[in-house]
Order: sequence, then structure tokens, then C-alpha cells
Amino acid sequence: MQKPSLLTQKVTRRALLKVGSGLGVGSLLPLSGLSASTLRTQAHIVVLGGGAAGMAMVNRLAKRLQGGTITLVEPRETHHYQPGWTLVASGVWNADKTMRPNAQFLPRGVNWVREHAASIDADNKRITLAGGETLEYDFLIVATGIQLNYHLIEGMKPELVGQHGIGSVYAGIEEASRTNQAIQTWLQNGHGRGIFTAAPTPVKCAGAPLKMTFTTLSRLEASGRRDAFDVDYMAPGASLFSQPWVDEFVKQRFDDQGVNRRHHYRLSAIDPHAKQAEFAFVGPESEFTSHHQLRQAEFRRDDQPTVIADYDFIHVVPPMSAHDFVKQSALIAQDGPFRGEWLDVDIHTLQHNRYPEVFGIGDVIGAPINKTAASVKAQAPVVEENLLALMQGNALPARHMGYTSCPMITGIGKAMLVEFGYADNFAFMPSFPFIDPTEESWAVWVMKDRMLQPAYYAVLEGQA
Repeated sequence: MQKPSLLTQKVTRRALLKVGSGLGVGSLLPLSGLSASTLRTQAHIVVLGGGAAGMAMVNRLAKRLQGGTITLVEPRETHHYQPGWTLVASGVWNADKTMRPNAQFLPRGVNWVREHAASIDADNKRITLAGGETLEYDFLIVATGIQLNYHLIEGMKPELVGQHGIGSVYAGIEEASRTNQAIQTWLQNGHGRGIFTAAPTPVKCAGAPLKMTFTTLSRLEASGRRDAFDVDYMAPGASLFSQPWVDEFVKQRFDDQGVNRRHHYRLSAIDPHAKQAEFAFVGPESEFTSHHQLRQAEFRRDDQPTVIADYDFIHVVPPMSAHDFVKQSALIAQDGPFRGEWLDVDIHTLQHNRYPEVFGIGDVIGAPINKTAASVKAQAPVVEENLLALMQGNALPARHMGYTSCPMITGIGKAMLVEFGYADNFAFMPSFPFIDPTEESWAVWVMKDRMLQPAYYAVLEGQA
């Protein structure tokens, strides 16, 4: 890769430093014209989940509310910077760079309940904890994140990551490290097939499966033996990314780099000891023959066509959903595309569609896009302003326009800053005039590698 000139590097660094406190949304937020005054209250607000979304909300509310009670339900003592997991799994970062104590971000005066939530009784405004205790609330913010459903892939479980050539960046920070080791072992073998998968459901950081493919391609090319390795990308649908321009870019880049794209395949089972993966063909039947290039066709008892593929390395992306206790509550979507799987909210106000005292934020909500840390930055002030308006009996003033951002790593040392929203078929919403969202650059790699983590922590602290 050709490095930019020294002059370009200096100009780019200067421009980046001016926006280093943002996550790609600095020009869009905070929402203009909305009051930042405090509100006196006696209300009890419960925030379920202490990830990026939940921690951002308790910090924002602690600054805006006088009186009342804010309770955070979060069992973990450690906060994980999950946007860094792809860099760990790619051999760029050490794992300890992604971890900090949750206590470091918790504001004074917030009641921290270190337990899992077991159920939500929305009709009676009550949370039951795993230990059997209950919490009653006046207002609820659901920020529970996402559930990884590895069990829906027959034979797969998170404990397998790092063994038998299996990787998965999503399973956790230790598993991200073991994914890097599994890739390194494959590289040291000097040949073989790597299979990269995608899930048939929405996932957090939808670009992560692509990033893992691109960074691994960089490592294969750097080995000097790229031709000795076969790389397959198995996609359950016709597209690889929700933003149309990026989707076409990735497809072309995969073709240029010798990646075999297999569309309409869903990972259905894995045999770790045999190093074989089963894929169900979920596309039009007429396409099955043309896509059948793996090994052999078989038919399961439900007559869904499948293929079996041998692998030396496989990156597993599990199906994802809201957590079971959310899915089993009345807060889950009852109809539409998010039925039974995601929290039922208005995608603009983030207020629950049937329980007005409930708001959702982050990965748990049912929305066409939005499962990124940048989405949380855009959503947090909307939930804050709308909740305070509701508490005063006013109309909800703030609207979320679907902003999300993905620093799309296209190789080790280069990336594109992809920002888009709900409007116009997920059209680009660029924040920085000096960054072209359709161009790969070293500058965006620097932003991802060095600048977004401090900005992320600023979001958690309610400062951005």
C-alpha cells in the first residue's frame, strides 16, 4: 500500500485532531434548540444494561435530574471496548487495551445493581432480578445490548473458538485473541481454505465480518503465499452490507482479491473435529446449481438443500437477537419485521410503541440499521431529551434520523469512514468535509486505530 506524502499526513493529522472528540457525528449533535436545563423529579428511572448505551444514559441523566433515583442494572465489573475486538482478532491490538473498570465511568449518586435482569413486567412496571429481588420503576430505559445465539448453529458453542480452526470475533475479548491465534496457525500451515460467514439476522457492527475478511486477506498477502490459500465468503442474502454503494464496493473488492463469494448460504451446522461446516441454501432454487462449488449437495429431512464444506479456518458469525428475558416480555415487537426478536420502539423518538414510559437505545432496538457505538452517540441525546419532555408532560421534541457509522477496514492500514442513515435508501451522511466516504485512506485507519476509543469513552461519560 502506498503511504501518503509527509505533507498529506500533516494536513490529515491536523484535520483529524480537530474532530478527535467525535465519533463521526460531531456536526450533527448535540441537537440544537433543545434545553440543557436540569429537572427536579421524584421519579425512579431504571436503566437496564451498562454497555455503551446504558452507561451513556446514566451519565446524561445524572447531570440533568435533581432528586429522584437512577438505578443501573449491570452485573459486569469490566467495561469492554467492543469496537476494538476486530483489531485484537486481526493481531493489531493487545486484548488489555479494550478493558476498563465499569466503576471508572459510573457517576456519583447512581445506584448500581450488580445482577442480571431475569424478567420485565411492563404492565406493572417491575423488573425481577436473577436473585429474585424486584425493582419497580416509573421510567425504564432498555439498553441490554444483543444476545449471541451460537446454539442455533448445530454443533457450535463459544468455547470452541480458538480450537479446530474456529474463530469468532463476537464471542468475547478472550475469544477475539484466540481468533487471532487460529488465523496465525492457518497462516503458518502455508495453505488451505478459510471460510468467512455472515448471519441471517441483524448483528452488532455489521461490518465486522467483512473487516475480519479484509484484515485476514492482508495477512495472507503479506505472507507471500496468497495463491496457496482459498478464501470463501458465505452470505445468507444477495447483499453484503446495508449501504448500497459500500455493498457494491465490497463485492468488487472481494472479486479483485480472489474471494469466492457464495450468496444465499446460511451456516447451519459445524463438525469441529472433522473441520467441516454445513450451509443451508436459502436463496432461489434455480441458483443452487450455479452456487454449488463447495463439495457435495445433500438434503436434510426438511428438504432444504445444503452443502458440506471442508475448512482449515472458519470465522463464525452467530444469529443475534434481543436477550431472552426481553423477548419473553410484553416489550418485544408483536408484528412487523422485528416481531419476536427486537424491542418495539419508534425508530425516530426511541419511545416504546405501546408503553410510553419505556425507551430503548443501542443494539436491542428494532430498527433497519443502528447497531454501532456511533448509533449510541446519536441516540443518547434523543432519549435524554424525549424522556425529560415526557416527565414534564410535553411533546417529544427530538428525533433520531438513523445515523450510524462504520470505519470499514479494507486492509491493515487502510479504511473508509462509512456514515449513513434512514433516508434515501441509507444514503451517505458524511460529517467531515475532508473525508470522502467512497475512498480508502490511511487517515481513516488512524482514526479507527488511535482516535475513536477516547471519543467512545467521552460518549460513556455523557460528554459527547
